[in-house]
Amino acid sequence: MAHVLAASTKDWLLEGEPWVELRTRLDLLGEDARSVAVRDAYEAMVAHPEIAALCRQVMDAWAQEIVTSHKKADLAYQRLAFLADAGLRAADEPGAALVRIALSRLSAEGVPLVGICVPVHFGGPGQNALGWALCDTPSILASVLAMGGPPKDLRPQMEAGIRHLVGLARQEGFPCAVSAELGRFRGPGRKEDPCPYATLLMLKVLQQLPDDFDTGGTVVSDLVCQCADCLLSLWENSRARHPYLFYMGTDFRKVKAPLVWYDLVHVADVLSRCPSTAGDNRMRDMVSVLFSQADAEGRFTPQSVWKAWSGWDFGQKKAPSRWLTLLAWRIARRTGMA
Repeated sequence: MAHVLAASTKDWLLEGEPWVELRTRLDLLGEDARSVAVRDAYEAMVAHPEIAALCRQVMDAWAQEIVTSHKKADLAYQRLAFLADAGLRAADEPGAALVRIALSRLSAEGVPLVGICVPVHFGGPGQNALGWALCDTPSILASVLAMGGPPKDLRPQMEAGIRHLVGLARQEGFPCAVSAELGRFRGPGRKEDPCPYATLLMLKVLQQLPDDFDTGGTVVSDLVCQCADCLLSLWENSRARHPYLFYMGTDFRKVKAPLVWYDLVHVADVLSRCPSTAGDNRMRDMVSVLFSQADAEGRFTPQSVWKAWSGWDFGQKKAPSRWLTLLAWRIARRTGMA
């Protein structure tokens, strides 16, 4: 079934915040990035007080923040993910400064590090450390790539870091994996299972790699298909399979934003970027479940929210959200269902 974006809803999106207008013009209407309307929307977004405040929050928190739960939606790298999705570019300020901050702490392999504390009873050192996990650092890499990639002087290290992470891939997605600094930590589940969230984030990285990135001989397109099939298989078997306690049940299926955790909109958004999923019945079923939550005008009201984002239009459950509506229609358009 093809969904049709009503003219009234299109106009409603274009009348929204500049980041909504920008992504609507680029992702739904296919306008040229060099057009006057797109440039004006981008400049308005960069100058907007909420975006400026978000950038400051990332810059202020990056070096001091300690990750105690990867599910916290207000972590600095989660805020960076929203800014990247909104369309902030590394070629301009403050995007350039944010990219350098994101890549300011790298492991010997070139993997971005975060301040993190894993308790002893979870197998960690029980104290603050600089380390990485496949449920945090790929989000940083994906954001940098979405913003246009690293500056030239940091590209070799970033390439090395991505090669290191790509080397962790299995036949079915990516495992629960952490750096040596985090001790014996591993999420609750069978060691041989793929970690759905790690697989989602690594797929997000792989999709955005430039063709000239040195991946050490890995055929990126093949690995993209493997990761996509892993996630679609989990959807198809959602009643029986939930590795590492990542369920695709009732809470998973509630529409929410921004794209910072393992939920329907985030998974569908990432999968919709894979050409191989366009005609897949599992993907079509996922989009159908998504659109079953639209109102008569094709607008989406959040069914679940992150309290940390309560000041944004997707941080409430009483009225349609332009940003969430944009995300849903973007998914449908990419998959040929709009």
